[in-house]
Amino acid sequence: MTELENWTVDIDDIIVPQLRRTLIQTKVDELAASIREIGLLHPITITSDNILVAGAHRLEACKQLLWQDIPCAVLSCDNLRVELAEIDENLIRNDLDAISIGELALRRDDILDALGLRAKVGQGRPLKNGAESAPLKTTESVAKEIGVSTRVLQESKQLAKNLTPEAKQAVRENDLTKTDALKLSRLEPEKQNVLADKIASGEAKDFPDAVRQVKRNEVIKQLDDIAVREVKQAQGLYDVIVIDPPWPMKKIERDLYPEQVEFDYPTMTEEELAEMTLPCCDDCHLWVWTTQKFLPMALRLIEHWGFSYVCTFVWHKNGGFQVTGLPQYNCEFAVYAHKGNPKFIDTKAFFTCFEAKRSGHSVKPDEFYDMVRRVTGGRKVDMFSRREIEEFDSHGNEAQ
Repeated sequence: MTELENWTVDIDDIIVPQLRRTLIQTKVDELAASIREIGLLHPITITSDNILVAGAHRLEACKQLLWQDIPCAVLSCDNLRVELAEIDENLIRNDLDAISIGELALRRDDILDALGLRAKVGQGRPLKNGAESAPLKTTESVAKEIGVSTRVLQESKQLAKNLTPEAKQAVRENDLTKTDALKLSRLEPEKQNVLADKIASGEAKDFPDAVRQVKRNEVIKQLDDIAVREVKQAQGLYDVIVIDPPWPMKKIERDLYPEQVEFDYPTMTEEELAEMTLPCCDDCHLWVWTTQKFLPMALRLIEHWGFSYVCTFVWHKNGGFQVTGLPQYNCEFAVYAHKGNPKFIDTKAFFTCFEAKRSGHSVKPDEFYDMVRRVTGGRKVDMFSRREIEEFDSHGNEAQ
């Protein structure tokens, strides 16, 4: 049971908890001017032990006016309910940062659990013995009082719960946006602390880039572990595979080369391609180059090889093959699929469409390989390659 009594207490005897010691001086000054003119309209609230529950700014204003004693509403109840009242008083203040709001809201939930006070939004909260308590503020009502949505209040709880102490300090001292703070809270504690150090030192001036860099370094570290790479190399396995299969196609006879009707390199049937075993790690990126005609076959092969289709990269070329009565085929496809759970090390400016000029029959553009090198780590292979590619092993009899 909670009861209120009215006392007048020596102002120096009132104990201000740490929770109540953050004050807005302009608010204190405004209250002092109002109290000087019309008096203290609402007494402060304390416990029977003179511990302040509500009214820190009013108390400070009266001290500023050199009052000797102050009217108080004395709250007589157990310590948990005193703390609950104090938390609700703090939550309706508009000077708290998101982390502080979340910390108070989480503690409020813990107290309600300890008191057995749980009910639907807007209803009274039954006590453990079945009696109904006086209505208490719900998360929804608290959110309305402090001028935020329930979702925002829940996000504040997420920050308070998931951020490490070092990350909380970095967020508070460097005025990170809530969006960036939420991104930080989703990282593992070790990564949070690495970023917190970078933020504190001024190294992470662009927070999103810093997050990407931490994730990138972590993936690279895992992929480039010396022992792991040696095992992959010994087993002939790769983290990234680019394959330009020798599709079963015939060259169209042209007036320019009437004697040339077959391609200059061996081709393979779909059955032969399907029997191949790709040298892939458990977690592997795969790009399969194909044209309009063989796109359906490429999708079938990807599934047969044990990969999952994700998306299709489109190379927009300067010109291309055109059959009479049909559009010009001025693009090729690099169908992306993966096996397991490979990670991209960078996704900034990472697009599925890119433009590049043609440089020779079946020669894939440097722009594509530049992109693959930037967004992936680990061992790479270019299967059925027509040329040597930096950072890629070559697999095929046509590399020059």
